[in-house]
Amino acid sequence: MGKNRLEAFSDGVIAIIITIMVLELKAPHGSTFDVLLPLWPVFMSYVLSFIYVGIYWNKLQ
Repeated sequence: MGKNRLEAFSDGVIAIIITIMVLELKAPHGSTFDVLLPLWPVFMSYVLSFIYVGIYWNKLQ
């Protein structure tokens, strides 16, 4: 298997992982900042996950 095929495969896998992560995000009910405060830990876990996947993706290339 050539290097280009392996890079294309890894790009596809990481794109699918990011898509699944985004599909799991739920919109909060309400329009005030107080509604977002209980969701802060979940939001930060998503931010850290995206950063981790982005760093991993960047290191592959």
